[in-house]
Amino acid sequence: MTDQIEQLVADAVEVQADVDALMALHTADTVIVNVAGRRLLGRESFREAMAAAMATPLADVRTDVEIDDVTRPGPDVAIVSCTKRIYASGSDSPESEAFLTYVVVDEGGQWRIALAQTTPQANG
Repeated sequence: MTDQIEQLVADAVEVQADVDALMALHTADTVIVNVAGRRLLGRESFREAMAAAMATPLADVRTDVEIDDVTRPGPDVAIVSCTKRIYASGSDSPESEAFLTYVVVDEGGQWRIALAQTTPQANG
């Protein structure tokens, strides 16, 4: 099961600029809190925000994610602690780093993201 969770995280990075593919990885009632502190409730709200973002220079921002820990408080839920690196358009070195926490759930054999919280790392 951990392999499936790791694949879910990898897939989210891979399709980060493909709104439809990204939405398929999330539950209908997903909660997203982005690095800027904006909270989105539900997949449709997330879809609207992502579609709008992809029409701006944010479409050129890349991220990568490293899984730091996976905790399984139950058989159908996992908490995934990650480090997220954010790259400006065309940059090979990260502009910033943040802590990304996912809560993922097993929906009938398919792992999906129920919550994603991104918090900028404090300096020092």
